Amino acid sequence: MKTIAKIFLVALLAVSTMQAAAFEKVAKSRATKVVMSSEKPLTTGNNTINITVADSKYADATVSIKVFMPAMPGMPYMESVADAKNLGQGKYEANVNLAMGGTWQVHIFITPKTGKKIRAKSSLNI
Repeated sequence: MKTIAKIFLVALLAVSTMQAAAFEKVAKSRATKVVMSSEKPLTTGNNTINITVADSKYADATVSIKVFMPAMPGMPYMESVADAKNLGQGKYEANVNLAMGGTWQVHIFITPKTGKKIRAKSSLNI
């Protein structure tokens, strides 16, 4: 009986640590690869999202992020918009507020010093 209890506790601990894994997802863009990540799992409330733009020609661009949840019956449209802080070498950091659990749409806008503005799209599940 003690052996079964130990196995159960080890399995429970393993599953709980897998749930606490950091967040990482690729946003789709025709021009470049954009990776969103977070050191902590995303939760409702304020979250810090790291944005990495793969192409070096966008290393000194202005980046902003918009997360939104479309209106649904009995629930209004929700949105959080933030300008990302440039950390250098194509890495950016932004703070967004995810007001509730569910699927959030994400648009990342990359505006280089010269050239066309880029939009990368993805979604998040909280």
